[in-house]
Amino acid sequence: MKPNKGKTCTRERDYVYEFNAGNQHLVLTVPLKFPVQENISHLHGRLMLLHNLPCFIESDLKESLHKFIEEETIKDYDREAEMALEAVKSGKVDINQLADSWAKAYKETTLEYAKPEETSWDEDFADVYHDLIHSSASEMLLNLEHNYFVSISELISERDVELKKLRERQGAEMDKVMQELGKSLTDQDVNSLAAQHFESQQDLENKWTNELKQSTAIQKQEYQEWVIKLHQDLKNPNNSSISDEIKVQPSQLRESVEGNGRIYEDQRLLEESFTIHLGAQLKTMHNLRLLRADMLDFCKHKRNHRSGVKLHRLQTAMSLYSTSLCGLVLLVDNRISSYSGIKRGTENKSSGNEDKLKNTERNQSNILPGEFYISRHSNLSEIHVAFHLCVDENVRSGNVTARDPAIMGLRNILKVCCTHDITTISIPLLLVHDMSEEMTIPWCLKRAELVFKCVKGFMMEMASWDGGISRTVQFLVPQTISEEMFYQLSNMLPQIFRVSSTLTLTSKH
Repeated sequence: MKPNKGKTCTRERDYVYEFNAGNQHLVLTVPLKFPVQENISHLHGRLMLLHNLPCFIESDLKESLHKFIEEETIKDYDREAEMALEAVKSGKVDINQLADSWAKAYKETTLEYAKPEETSWDEDFADVYHDLIHSSASEMLLNLEHNYFVSISELISERDVELKKLRERQGAEMDKVMQELGKSLTDQDVNSLAAQHFESQQDLENKWTNELKQSTAIQKQEYQEWVIKLHQDLKNPNNSSISDEIKVQPSQLRESVEGNGRIYEDQRLLEESFTIHLGAQLKTMHNLRLLRADMLDFCKHKRNHRSGVKLHRLQTAMSLYSTSLCGLVLLVDNRISSYSGIKRGTENKSSGNEDKLKNTERNQSNILPGEFYISRHSNLSEIHVAFHLCVDENVRSGNVTARDPAIMGLRNILKVCCTHDITTISIPLLLVHDMSEEMTIPWCLKRAELVFKCVKGFMMEMASWDGGISRTVQFLVPQTISEEMFYQLSNMLPQIFRVSSTLTLTSKH
């Protein structure tokens, strides 16, 4: 029997056994520590030997000892259970943490004792999806994904409209109350109304959150079932049960318009590409790109679904279950569960003072600058993995060094790329997503030089991590940067990296 790994209190109790030997009435008293860890049969044997007990009580003693230990152990378990329930009822123990602990313990115990499982359903689905996306059915898959995307986008638009109307109505109510403040209403009335408004907003947000979760869960299940059926149908065309349903899908491509009435428009991008060789003895070729683009453009789908965008999405889907994944570094604040900064995308941003106030908030779930968390995606435009790198206001100053947490975070991200088959990674060159007044030309040149040199060093380290695999590193600068600044950075890159030169061959006459 495995010893109990939990924290239990040790208690000592006296085991009393009475028996008659001729005319004598004898009493055996033995102190036992609970929980009893030793084998009961061994304990019984030692008692018989040490106390020179008569053989005719051997069976009865063993039965009595076993019954005593069992009853006292159950009493201890009941007592501990009552104390645990009381702790939960009184709020001393967090129910969510307790549930997580139970789930973890159950999972670990199952994995420890269960027989090795066969190929999981996820692995089977990955193989099926990989086959389909590399077949003529790829367009049907992308069209269905797009339809799902439009449906969710429409729900999000409805949510935003409802929340906006609620806030406008609440704002009008609060204005009326403030006009009556000091006349017929008091501060308590204002606070009461504010509490009601907050509760109403929470209820509406929770309602939409649940609806979106339910819709995405239904879509995921439908999509998975549809993919499996499609794969079976293509393998057995003579026994097709869903062929008609499938054939309708490609023509059902739905269009949708942004909430403000316009379709996504491509903004003019600037791009320079370079081929470099890194390494001392065994050189590895890498591709470097410098782009002026919005980071989130690599995540967003274009709703007009033009052919160029479709090709991008197809390329991403074809490499989904492969050893050539694409990653992106997003700079975020220290609150994992927040929805601010770059994570808000093109939404309206909070005021500077509010952001500064929020950045000072700290709790146990927050992370430190230089740390990052990873999200995996199967249906974004051009990436499969997002590295959410935590940075603070220090990255906007001019005193960032090679030992800065943000730089060391980049090194650790590149190390993860080596161990998890991420061969394309996009990095914010200036360690910011938008430009501000303090970011002058000297500031940009100094920051770019630092990041270029550090990434070069990290890439040379990568050869020892993965044996030297060819990679693509994209350096992104904000869209608001000037063309002149972009080309200055473009000229700097080949000076820092070893750029492959072209050879012109001429024949002699």
